[in-house]
Amino acid sequence: MKCLIRFLAADGTILVPLYEIDMRFLLTTIILTMLAQPLWAGSLVEIQLMDKLDEQRGFCIDIRGHKERAKVHRGLQAHTCYSYQGQLGVDQAFDAKLISKGTFYLPAFDVCMEAAGAVEGAGLKLDICDDTDVQQFEFTAGNQIRMASNDALCVTIDASGSKRGGGGTPRHLLRALTLESCVKSAAKYTIWRMNAQPSR
Repeated sequence: MKCLIRFLAADGTILVPLYEIDMRFLLTTIILTMLAQPLWAGSLVEIQLMDKLDEQRGFCIDIRGHKERAKVHRGLQAHTCYSYQGQLGVDQAFDAKLISKGTFYLPAFDVCMEAAGAVEGAGLKLDICDDTDVQQFEFTAGNQIRMASNDALCVTIDASGSKRGGGGTPRHLLRALTLESCVKSAAKYTIWRMNAQPSR
C-alpha cells in the first residue's frame, strides 16, 4: 500500500513535488524506533535508605563494581546513590513494576536480587530471575524489604560504619547489606524508599 504526502506552506501552496511512500516501510521504521527504547526505561527506581546516616547523598542498593562495569557475581551492597549526578546509575536501577510483584529486577544486567539463605546474616546476591523463594521479597507498607518466605528477615544496611569507595567527590561510601531480624534491627537501618529518575 502506498500513500501520497504533500508538503504545504502555511497558505496551502505545495512547496515540493508529491512523494510516494511505501506504508509498510513507514510502519516498520516507526515500530523499530519504538523498540529501540527499552520497555522498562520509564519505570526505573533507585532503592534508597530513608536515613542518610553519614552520607548526605543517601545510600542505595547497588551492584558491587562501577555502573556499566558492575560485577554481578559479587552481589549487592549499599553505596552512595548516583542520583545526585542527575540520573540513576544502571547498577542501582530497579524495575518498579516488578517490585510491586515481589521481584527486585535490575534490567540493565537482566538479573534479580536473591538471598544467599533464609537466615540472619545472609548476604544478597544476584542471579538469573527464576521466581524461586530466595528471589521473592515484599516492599511493605512500612517501607521494609522483607523476605517473602521468612518475613521476620529484612534487607538491612550495616550498622557498624561506612567504608570509602574508589570514586566520587567527595568520595563515595559503601556499607554491607544482609538479611537481619526486622524486630531486632534499628529502624534506621531497615527503612527504604523508591526514588524515580531525577527530573532535569
